[in-house]
Amino acid sequence: MTNRYFDLIDQTYYFPQEGFDIEDGYLTFHGIPLIYLIKKYGTPLKLTYLPNIGSQIKKARNMFNKAMKSKGYQGKYHYCYCTKSCHFSAVLSEVMEQEVQIETSSSFDIDLILKLYEKKEITKDTFIINNGFKPANYIKKIAELVELGFTNTVPVLDNMDEFELYKKHIKGDCKIGLRVASEEEPNFAVYTSRLGIPQSEVLSFYKRRIARNKRFKFKMLHFFVDTGIKDTLYYWGELKKVVKLYCELKKICPELDSLNIGGGMPIRNSLGFEFDYKHMATEIVNMIKEACDEAAIPHPDIFTEFGKYTVGESGATIFSVIGQKQQNDSELWYMIDNSLMNTIPDSWGINQNFILLPINKWKNEYTRINIGGLSCDNSDYYNSETHETQVFLPKFNAKDKETLFIGFFHTGAYQDAISGYGGIKHCLIPSPKHIIVDRDKKGNLVDTLYHPEQNAEDMMRILGY
Repeated sequence: MTNRYFDLIDQTYYFPQEGFDIEDGYLTFHGIPLIYLIKKYGTPLKLTYLPNIGSQIKKARNMFNKAMKSKGYQGKYHYCYCTKSCHFSAVLSEVMEQEVQIETSSSFDIDLILKLYEKKEITKDTFIINNGFKPANYIKKIAELVELGFTNTVPVLDNMDEFELYKKHIKGDCKIGLRVASEEEPNFAVYTSRLGIPQSEVLSFYKRRIARNKRFKFKMLHFFVDTGIKDTLYYWGELKKVVKLYCELKKICPELDSLNIGGGMPIRNSLGFEFDYKHMATEIVNMIKEACDEAAIPHPDIFTEFGKYTVGESGATIFSVIGQKQQNDSELWYMIDNSLMNTIPDSWGINQNFILLPINKWKNEYTRINIGGLSCDNSDYYNSETHETQVFLPKFNAKDKETLFIGFFHTGAYQDAISGYGGIKHCLIPSPKHIIVDRDKKGNLVDTLYHPEQNAEDMMRILGY
């Protein structure tokens, strides 16, 4: 029999592969027997596998440190975690065990920083990189951090007027950074990012306003490309421009010593995903080194800000197929027990693809299907994979003793923040339960119910009933 679902995957991709395997006919994820969690907790469920987070951080740190060593690079490498990717305390605890630095995006992020400090998960020497356009409350809280003695707080100027607000609210000395507004990709709706200071104005702004104020030390030039780190002419062109600007600034600003290259590394959104991470790290280091050597200036410390790369591949969202609907001769729908729009909103909002695999029935024949969510919205569906304009899953009979379970994998970044985990959902469909999976000192899996499924009472209270 050659039209089984297993044969389709086996003939199309290298399988098993990192993170995915089959044991006793059921899919495992990072060694986790998913059917065990389904039988214990039911669906829908969201899971986070904590050890993968630490593994990702170590991989990136090793790549950059090895690249620096091989090229004779003299600066240091600093790994920053973008809190906006996932704010859950269990995730942040795992991240901070790796002794990384932090990038913030809003005023409430500063409250999170103070909570981490109370738990002794960070110190006052941890780098706190403050990004984003900053309303008054965000700036006031940054000033409070500085006054509390967080010596490596680095507010990154998003516009020139922001500097005047720091002069007003910060009484002592403070490190600052400056974000360069990058050009967007040619097919984007606008030409230049709305974030940052135009590159043509950076040098004059430094000379006129920053250099004259001795309380503020300009330590970091920040560069960010929204599409992330990719091996494209566009990315290398933007990086080359900002490295050149760094060299020009360093010649007139001795205290400048850090280049923050921003933009995340991609993660696997398909079993056929390919990306040469080591090559990219090596080429980034080499480009910066060569430019600095040519300009006869010291190599800067390199900061990266990885959010999705840190937590994305630790996450999975599991559903049950609760019904089938044959709507016409060619369109078969598998209806799931939650809403895709609510639970993995990137699949709806930006047509983001995730790795989609069944948990069971791998020996069944496969068929082309559409996945439908529970909400009444016609956009609540999923029917396209990264390399295919269609989705295939195992056939099954509604009378089968065990229904079909399916999983969307590498959903660990942004989905909960965008959907507003635990809030009011479209059609009042609840947020799924959240399971945290870790390993004990002996390497055994340990699963914990982190948040129960949202109930009707929670929603009614929020709605004022």
